[in-house]
Amino acid sequence: MQIPTNTFKQALRKGKPQIGLWLGLADPYAAEALAGTGFDWLLIDGEHAPNDLRQTLAQLQAVAPYPVHPVARPVSGDTALIKQLLDIGAQTLLIPMVETAEQAKQIVQATHYPPAGIRGVGSSLARASRWNQINNYLHEADEQICVLVQVETKKGLENLQSITEVEGVDGIFFGPVDLSASLGYLGSPSHPVVHEAICNAIQAVTKTGKAAGILTTNQNLAREYLELGALFVAVGVDTSLLVNAATELANSFKPDNLSNEPSNRQQGY
Repeated sequence: MQIPTNTFKQALRKGKPQIGLWLGLADPYAAEALAGTGFDWLLIDGEHAPNDLRQTLAQLQAVAPYPVHPVARPVSGDTALIKQLLDIGAQTLLIPMVETAEQAKQIVQATHYPPAGIRGVGSSLARASRWNQINNYLHEADEQICVLVQVETKKGLENLQSITEVEGVDGIFFGPVDLSASLGYLGSPSHPVVHEAICNAIQAVTKTGKAAGILTTNQNLAREYLELGALFVAVGVDTSLLVNAATELANSFKPDNLSNEPSNRQQGY
């Protein structure tokens, strides 16, 4: 048995944009339903959604048969938690709130086996190695791990260059909502000052040859960021899509919104 190839990491290295969707419903059935909709990657959110280790595992298993790459975001860059996520089969991690190169180095080390890193060796118990059924897993695993770090504070922006230079960091993700708060514009991720900071940061990362990423549900902004060179862009959130669609449907049947019934209306079914 061969180790699964990280197609997402390969695409970033080739400069091929990857369009993603955020998963916050914390449900494998919903994750599987969305796995076949055509996105390149799905973000399993364990920072702001109630996804624990077992729920993340269930969603990794649910989307595995589909041509979409799962990205796991833990609540923090804790070394032990990173080890657990890698062992259950996550190959790409998005680590929030990274503000220094030292943090980034520690995260990279946590994803690599010794002597290059400090990842604990427990492959006989790990889904990642298919319980030691993948040939040479311990020696090939590091190459298939993709490390993405989130820069979403003023301090992180100030240290962007040094964070980008950390060997083993494959991409820098910018969190507009937290960044807007840190810059003094809480709740205004599209504020001109925030927008300018993000645009400058994307261009700075792109010039280094590494991948820049972001989440925005504004399609115009998403296309602008892609044009600036961003390579992994999430353009929607499952919870928002569900709530917005349900709200629109419900409102369409409110008495004030119902139009006059046409005389030749079709029968229901």
